[in-house]
Amino acid sequence: MANILVVEDEKNMQEIIADYMRRGGHTCMTADDGVDALMVLKSNPMDLMILDLMMPHLDGFSVCKMAREMSSLPIIILTAKDGEDEKLRGYDLGADDYMTKPFSPKVLLAKVNALLRRSSALPTDTVCAGKISLMPASHKVFLDGQEIALTHKEYALLSFFMANPEQIFSREQLLNRIWGYDFEGTTRTVDTHIKTLRQKLGSEGKHITTLIRSGYKFEVTI
Repeated sequence: MANILVVEDEKNMQEIIADYMRRGGHTCMTADDGVDALMVLKSNPMDLMILDLMMPHLDGFSVCKMAREMSSLPIIILTAKDGEDEKLRGYDLGADDYMTKPFSPKVLLAKVNALLRRSSALPTDTVCAGKISLMPASHKVFLDGQEIALTHKEYALLSFFMANPEQIFSREQLLNRIWGYDFEGTTRTVDTHIKTLRQKLGSEGKHITTLIRSGYKFEVTI
């Protein structure tokens, strides 16, 4: 989970980017122009900035330069132009990465997570799916940026599912993996724990799907 500033004057694009960042487990603040962006940076700790170049009042190049003087936070520049000179200027001013419009929000989220891992704003072992972020080192789980409380078995189930996405596991397999071969309970234990886990995950419980006569699997969807 990281604090991300999205600087984009086009409202529809701003909302799409912010939504994908939140789905990836991050918290987001937005700014409509360069002046607003600098004000946000001065008063809020940010871990990364996604910065459009063409904006009113103060362009992205100027914001990038001033932001780099204030902080070492990673900066991803967005632009409608694909010129080499423009990219080189952005890198010279301190940008860490570049994306040309139109772009895939999924790829942008992947770039964000890669930069955050490199800057240590996001623990290297963090596992993300949708709005769920799981941190194995601390056994913490965040849902849309907010930590949620899971029991030991609920955490173990979620961790196992997220480590093995799109794979189908029978109730017996899950019982043996999570509870152990010597557990004397029935497979109904698995159903009960998955039910409560889904409830705690809210809308993100959709990732855990039931397959009739087969068991369960964790579907990765954005």
